[in-house]
Amino acid sequence: MSDTATTGSGLEQTRRLGVESTGIEIIEESARTARPRDLFWPWFAANVSVFGLSYASFVLYFGISFWQGVLVSVVGIVVSFALCGVIAIAGKRGSAPTMILSRAAFGVQGQKVPGVISWLVSIGWETFLAILAVLATSTIFTRLGWGGGTGTKIVAAVVVAALIVAASVAGYHVIMRMQSVLTWITGAVTVLYMALTLDDIDWSAVQAVPAGSTQAVIGALVMVMTGFGLGWINIAADWSRYQKRTASGPSIVAWNTFGGALAPVVLVLFGLALAGSSAEILDGVADDPIGTLATLLPTWFLVPFLLAAVLSLVSGAVLGIYSSGLTLLSLGVRLTRPQAAAVDGLLLTLGTFYVVFIAEDFAGPFQSFLITLGVPLAAWAGIMIADLALRRRDYDDEALFDASGRYGAFDWTSIATMAFASLVGWGLVINSFSDAASWNNWQGYLLGPLGLGGRDGAWAFANLGVLFSLVIGLAGGYLLRRHAVARQES
Repeated sequence: MSDTATTGSGLEQTRRLGVESTGIEIIEESARTARPRDLFWPWFAANVSVFGLSYASFVLYFGISFWQGVLVSVVGIVVSFALCGVIAIAGKRGSAPTMILSRAAFGVQGQKVPGVISWLVSIGWETFLAILAVLATSTIFTRLGWGGGTGTKIVAAVVVAALIVAASVAGYHVIMRMQSVLTWITGAVTVLYMALTLDDIDWSAVQAVPAGSTQAVIGALVMVMTGFGLGWINIAADWSRYQKRTASGPSIVAWNTFGGALAPVVLVLFGLALAGSSAEILDGVADDPIGTLATLLPTWFLVPFLLAAVLSLVSGAVLGIYSSGLTLLSLGVRLTRPQAAAVDGLLLTLGTFYVVFIAEDFAGPFQSFLITLGVPLAAWAGIMIADLALRRRDYDDEALFDASGRYGAFDWTSIATMAFASLVGWGLVINSFSDAASWNNWQGYLLGPLGLGGRDGAWAFANLGVLFSLVIGLAGGYLLRRHAVARQES
């Protein structure tokens, strides 16, 4: 198994240098030493970001009340991270990256279909986090009178990119140690931020925010699910592949959900109170999330706040770039894992510099792009969860790398299910940035024929397509592949 298992020398090098040499191959038994509770640290550190406060404004922009916002935030965050936890079970069953394990459902070659989508989503999200870190630095430096212009942005972009690339190249072991430290730093500063801004909450104004329609509530719920757990679901097993095969599946789901959901729930609920108190905060977050939140702080706390904000954004970006590198390898690119992470880090750096210094309008086209990719990603997640539910045994390590093995080259049932779910999903979402991304105005073609009011109707902004895509993938995968999975395991 030289092509599918970590060599002894590679493991020894990891222990000595702290640089993970393991790529997409199966983690050898002696290296599977992680415990379910270890999953708390990377998920908590990546999500204990003050940026989570800004999601409250996005929720209220749907025209719903504070209490409706509380409902969709708690349900959306917890359920979406629980789905991540389910996918994480695959990591302990197969001890390989998420997109390698996806080969059991899509075939060794067929996995490249969701693999390309997963890679694009990961690169997009992590570039977005890096951009936010650079813009936050510029905004806070400007308020402190330390500059904030082009020079500051260049230095910030270089430092942020260097931190992300260095950590992602170092790999799993360094990242796990780093996340356990960042958790305490960012967590402490975030709690202090909440204490300092508590007086900015006007409960009478919060309670006066009018309630919204059912369609608006569903739209906000889908947005929360997509922005939190579903945004990570394509990499969930990457962080559980070092778990022992005997680890408890429910424990993995529980710790994954607890680590991922704890901070966002608290942050979004506090953010709902802040955004509901002030129209200035509500509107400002859309253009500059971190900078707007910083306007509520005393000058002496700006530097600690900036440090925590940048580190939390970098923390999330590191997880994404590390996993996007693994996804790149799963597509057949012949690089080592550190090289793949470096390539993705370079793309992130170029994307950050382009957006910060050249692009005139980025937010609209970028979000439209991510919504479009979120539909097939939800379909993949449904199929993957169904595949996990059907299996009674661990994955066949060798077959995951052999197109002539039990998983085959292509599973056309899964590919067809994903295609159908995506077509339905795209027909039930609309491009909310029609002016900035006119090339994406083809979506929403089922809203009229299905009697949902068309692209201008009440259901247009509910983003039903993401939910439908997830459910179709789950139901189709479970019902149509039962016999195929049984044959694979016989």
